[in-house]
Amino acid sequence: MNEPTVIMPGEGRTILLVVAHADDPALFLGGTIIRWADAGWRVVCLRVTDDRWDSAGPDEAATIAANAREFREAAAVLGLADTVDLGWATDVLGDASEVALREAVIRQIRRLRPYALVSFDPYAMWGEDNQDHIKLAAATDEAFWTSQFPLHHPEHFSEGLEPHGCFERWYFGRSVTRVTDVIDIAAVLDRKLAAAQCHHTMMGNYVNQLRLQARTGGWSLPMLDEIAAGGDLDEFVAMLVRGAARQVGERHGIAAAEEFRVVRFGGLEALLARHGRRLKPGG
Repeated sequence: MNEPTVIMPGEGRTILLVVAHADDPALFLGGTIIRWADAGWRVVCLRVTDDRWDSAGPDEAATIAANAREFREAAAVLGLADTVDLGWATDVLGDASEVALREAVIRQIRRLRPYALVSFDPYAMWGEDNQDHIKLAAATDEAFWTSQFPLHHPEHFSEGLEPHGCFERWYFGRSVTRVTDVIDIAAVLDRKLAAAQCHHTMMGNYVNQLRLQARTGGWSLPMLDEIAAGGDLDEFVAMLVRGAARQVGERHGIAAAEEFRVVRFGGLEALLARHGRRLKPGG
């Protein structure tokens, strides 16, 4: 059991969140994003793929447009300060160059100069069956280091960018195996839910996937059949989001929570505590 982490005032500083898909922010850490934004952090989300095949019914062009629109709607609910879309094809990052993906993340780190870098945990992949998440986790984790090296991608410097080191790394995943930080999201759970419910296209496709699996196993879920026939998708999303948040919260004695593995100052916080001194703002 962990005590909830106190979120310090952001004072306009930037957090860079790197995700593969439009619905990742709301579903994985929507409550924490809201709490960061409420505390004065400027949270920017880098979305790598365009989710071009994540729908059940619309064609590819319509799917891209719908998921982009719903991503923007969810971003507004979450309080994201800005979003960046790379537009890579979804569900095939496993075939992409990890070095090229890493360079794209480095560029945004150097451009935005964030205090914290947030993405999937490459060491918490138990149950993770999405290669987009796995590949992005590895690329972003290495980008944390290589964004600081002046010999990596010198072409960035002609654009006015400079090496940059993030102070914190926040990792999330389907199952975080070494939880260091727990965020109490009970007070903002309804807002997290509202953001998740923006993703009608992707969640509708998830319902379709579940129906296919159930049918193969010889099952029928009337709830899902009703949704597929035009029923209330929001109620189903609410059940999933609230259930997951409460399950995490129960592990830590709070009503609703999200879990993370956080590394501060490269794991050398003790060095700061013993030998460091606080700089004045801008110092």
